[in-house]
Amino acid sequence: MGITVTRPTTRTERQRRVSLALHNGAMEGVDVTPATRADAEEYIAGAITSDELVTRARARHGLR
Repeated sequence: MGITVTRPTTRTERQRRVSLALHNGAMEGVDVTPATRADAEEYIAGAITSDELVTRARARHGLR
């Protein structure tokens, strides 16, 4: 087994990821709520992790 090294994402990378996700959702007709946009902004700012972002989205939509 090799060693896995994770590096923190940059704000630019987090912004790119959110932009891609929003674009993909728009292409599929998904409406993004203001609460989800606020969570995404927290993720971009580095205030929450991607895991927390997913956890919040799943909870908001009743998915555990």
